[in-house]
Amino acid sequence: MIKGAIFDMDGTLLDSMGVWNSLGAQSLLDRGIEPEPNLEDKLKTFTLEESAEYCRKRYNIDIPAEEIIGTIKKNLLTAYSETILLKENVKIFLEKLKNRGVKMCVATVTDSRLAEVALRRLGIRDYFTQIFNCDENAMGKREPDIYRKALAHLGTSKGETVVFEDTIHALTTAKNDGFITAAVYDRHEKKQDEMKITADYYISDYSDFDFSNFD
Repeated sequence: MIKGAIFDMDGTLLDSMGVWNSLGAQSLLDRGIEPEPNLEDKLKTFTLEESAEYCRKRYNIDIPAEEIIGTIKKNLLTAYSETILLKENVKIFLEKLKNRGVKMCVATVTDSRLAEVALRRLGIRDYFTQIFNCDENAMGKREPDIYRKALAHLGTSKGETVVFEDTIHALTTAKNDGFITAAVYDRHEKKQDEMKITADYYISDYSDFDFSNFD
């Protein structure tokens, strides 16, 4: 029986991956630099700090990474506080989990302050007992540290806890560490067939999920 749920935020709860996917390229274009065609794929598994450092070195940008990060964070704050929306039927899904007594928290690469702003504005913050951020857990989602920390907080076991993710690299990390996994469809993840094979559950639309699978 499922007793705990760990949710990624961007692309899983929020329809926000379009914002993230354009950050690296836009920061370069703003400086008159043409980004490489596959930049989005290279930065996909990086934290914000890693992305800024990559762009600084790769394109010989002669300013500190912290300055690049500051500009990006300012743009992100606007997006998270004003424009980013929930994925369809998320709130109904969370309410059903709550009614079943499932404990829930968030594990995200995004800055916790941005997460707080967006989740409160969109009316779903109170479903989650805590927000865990990869900046506080060194290796991002290439390693399972953040999921383990979230699990300890929930007080559930891996065998009764589902990790919800929209990207193959994060999903694989959680799966390989022994968690139950649910792949959430997002149009920005190209490896949907691989997601279906890897995950225990596949969610193309939150309204279609059969909750009897969690019993």
